[in-house]
Amino acid sequence: MSKLAFIGRPWVAFDPSNKEHRQWYYEFTQHNGWGHCPVRFICPESVGGGDLIMMIRNDLVKYYATREFQKPMPKNPPGRKVTKQKG
Repeated sequence: MSKLAFIGRPWVAFDPSNKEHRQWYYEFTQHNGWGHCPVRFICPESVGGGDLIMMIRNDLVKYYATREFQKPMPKNPPGRKVTKQKG
C-alpha cells in the first residue's frame, strides 16, 4: 500500500450547506487550484464526465436558489382575514 494513503488528504463529498466547503471552493477559484484545500472532494460517477467543478457549481446554484426562493409561507398573509367557523 502506498504511503500516500496514510498522509494524503481525506476524501469528502461536497456539501453546499457546509460553510467550510463553500470557503474551500472560493479559495479554489482564487488560486486556480486545490493546493490550499485540506480535503479532496469526491465526484460521483453519476455526474456526467466526472467534472468536479461543474458538479460543485450546480450544487451551489441549487443551494442558493433554494435559499432565496423557498421562503416559508406566512401563517396569515397581509390583507387576508381569518374567520372562525361556528359549528
